[in-house]
Amino acid sequence: MNKAVNDGGRPGPDGVWSGTWVAERLGVELVGDDQLTDLLGLALRRNPKRAHLLVSHVLGKHVPQSPRVVYDHGLTLGRRVRELLGTEEASRAVVLGYAETATGLGHCVADGIGLAPYLHSTRRPVPGLTPAGGFEESHSHATSHLLLPENPALLSGDGPLVLVDDEFSTGNTVLNTIRDLHARYPRGRYVVVALVDMRSPKDAGRLDAFAREIDARVDLVAAASGTVHLPEGVLEKGQALVARFEMPHPGARGTARPAPTAPHPAIKRIDLPWPRNLPDGGRHGFTPAHRIRLEAALPTMATTLATALPADAHRVHILGFEELMYTPLRLAHQLEQTTDAQVTYSTTTRSPVLAVDDPGYAIRSRITFPAHDTPADGPGDRYAYNIAGAGFDAVIAVVDSTADTPELHAPDGLLAQLAAHTRQVVLVVVPSHTPERPAMLPEPLRGPAFSSYAPEEVGWLLQDLSDVTLEAPTEEREEAIQSGGAHYAESLPVEYQPSEQYQELFHAALETSAGRIAQAVGAVTELVLAERSPRPVLVSLARAGTPVGVLMRRWAQFRHGLDLPHYAVSIVRGRGIDANALRWLAAHHDPRDVVFVDGWTGKGAITRELADAVKEFEDSDGITGFDPEIAVLADPGSCVRTYGTREDFLIPSACLNSTVSGLISRTVLRADLVGAHDFHGAKFYRELAGADVSVAFLDAVAGRFPEVVDTVDAQTKELLSGDRAPTWEGWAAVERISEEYGIHDVNLVKPGVGETTRVLLRRVPWKILAKAGAGADLDHVRLLAEQRGVPVEEVAELPYTCVGLIHPKYTRGATGADGRAVNV
Repeated sequence: MNKAVNDGGRPGPDGVWSGTWVAERLGVELVGDDQLTDLLGLALRRNPKRAHLLVSHVLGKHVPQSPRVVYDHGLTLGRRVRELLGTEEASRAVVLGYAETATGLGHCVADGIGLAPYLHSTRRPVPGLTPAGGFEESHSHATSHLLLPENPALLSGDGPLVLVDDEFSTGNTVLNTIRDLHARYPRGRYVVVALVDMRSPKDAGRLDAFAREIDARVDLVAAASGTVHLPEGVLEKGQALVARFEMPHPGARGTARPAPTAPHPAIKRIDLPWPRNLPDGGRHGFTPAHRIRLEAALPTMATTLATALPADAHRVHILGFEELMYTPLRLAHQLEQTTDAQVTYSTTTRSPVLAVDDPGYAIRSRITFPAHDTPADGPGDRYAYNIAGAGFDAVIAVVDSTADTPELHAPDGLLAQLAAHTRQVVLVVVPSHTPERPAMLPEPLRGPAFSSYAPEEVGWLLQDLSDVTLEAPTEEREEAIQSGGAHYAESLPVEYQPSEQYQELFHAALETSAGRIAQAVGAVTELVLAERSPRPVLVSLARAGTPVGVLMRRWAQFRHGLDLPHYAVSIVRGRGIDANALRWLAAHHDPRDVVFVDGWTGKGAITRELADAVKEFEDSDGITGFDPEIAVLADPGSCVRTYGTREDFLIPSACLNSTVSGLISRTVLRADLVGAHDFHGAKFYRELAGADVSVAFLDAVAGRFPEVVDTVDAQTKELLSGDRAPTWEGWAAVERISEEYGIHDVNLVKPGVGETTRVLLRRVPWKILAKAGAGADLDHVRLLAEQRGVPVEEVAELPYTCVGLIHPKYTRGATGADGRAVNV
């Protein structure tokens, strides 16, 4: 083996291998690939389980090294993984790194794979955040690892899991990890990555046996491999050596802790232009999109660092902080390309290692300082190795904001300790990314498992409550709602099954109105593409908005070849939109591209509800960009700017309930079923599949797209050039009707054909107001009213085709037909 390797990342003047001191005194041998000792040195540590420590020259933990060398080793391993997996599997991979030593290496491997999100384990718990997993590292000085992804769905996919550590010694840590995660999130393939594979032949066989046990493929990728030969009694001999050399003596630089009594004038703090909401590392997840944002910001941040250095600085060191390895590494790598100074990189650590000032020993000096991030295991010493006596002109210390504590700035803290060994200390604090909630949000539900729509047509940001009994008789629900005993979203009406005559009416109405609907779909979609976003994310308000969202998506495909994402979310009057659904959308899309979609406007209550809910969400979460303006097929109430038409006509999807909406119920929000971190709920009525016309409705409308293209183009031009400012005349009409009919509650006045149909299907109706002269658009309303014994009253001046009035003072004795319980 080549023993002429560097010391502390720099060529040793006498060409001595940095493991010689330990090898000669303990008889420890490294046997394996020729490059093994180029990568590793040896040291001793205060650990009752293992005396020796393999010290990497290229990891950037204990030994200062060129950041280019450190980064390139990780990138190379990642590219090898990508070649092993192939492009398709690599695109579905997730990378998991180990704290604290391999957090930066794991990041670099993820960069080399190129398409993989990254997560590293941590020993820093977050109050209120439930771990998505955990495991033990039996030989370490700090054994417990937590997995705290902001989105635990990161671990639940079926793509390969790539596990990255600096060394693969016994395999116990990897086995413990896979065992824990495979029980929760089973998958068919794992890849273990390490700088060095140092397993014994016996340990190598254990991994193969374990792979057979869980029926999964496990591959190994390492830069070098070999084994450590340990003579008998090495642990006791090592502990004796540590005890002997831990005593202060002239040859051990930095073993004692200096205690300056006042702040050092050479300490300078600078503000780094860190991108807003960019995670500082992979503790809670780091995606390829985060990586792109970091890459774009690095040149400016490196320039800021360079301006803080002494003009004559020739040797500059960037010192990261324990698990915070990747951000300091990337800053160092960029600075290395920005300045003429020699730049090196390493990080502080929790690991206690003996320092011996000998060229044949890997840890030449040690700075000891108190922990400064209020760790879960309490206060204790932390260490920076090979910094003291290294002759750096400046040291840039990079910590996260959680670690920017009084202990960091104390007279015996890290900054003061560094100032004793360099002319200039520069402190850089990056904002800690700490999830505020245990957001365990799943992926959207899709058909055919949930809804009768094709899976690509819509993803439902809902939870499936199909097995819960939620239905109550309409009269009981109305009594509870109006008495204040229940909210309408806490239960479901018994699903209305239309008569054969009514179903015939639906099909007749669809036949006559499909072209009209197709034209409105085309117009509203073109407005969205022209004014809102060239690649919008359609988010329908479940459930009435969902068929419209699907049709808009189909128009975008038909007319422009666009494959638009489409989701359905819940909004509840008086309770707002599902905030967890917004959080999921913000995590997966740019909020500025989101366009909320509904079927039609009535008096505009949901329009106002959404605007208030988005404002409240911005205030609570600090996430901006969502535009509360709703895009609707029909806007008879003149409540929005983005619409296909303002005519109040029959949209056949309003004629039926779930059987025209993918067999999905209206949404449910009840405290005992929907927790603070759950999506709102809904039911999938699989048993109604025989009566389902959801896809037939979509196909009938989409089938008319080709014949309305020219009309849509002309209408779009007219809409884009016209005045579409909302007048809210519908709201004014509802207020007037509420007072004229002695109802005194606008929530019981439901204007428009669609809302009136809902009243007849799901509530206890009192009267139907019909615009004088309304024709076939009201055929289904008249039929339903006749079936339920509800009077239809013609009104001369009405801005809507019809208005449904819910029985205003409902009791069990009043069926809603004669209004005898109403005091007018």
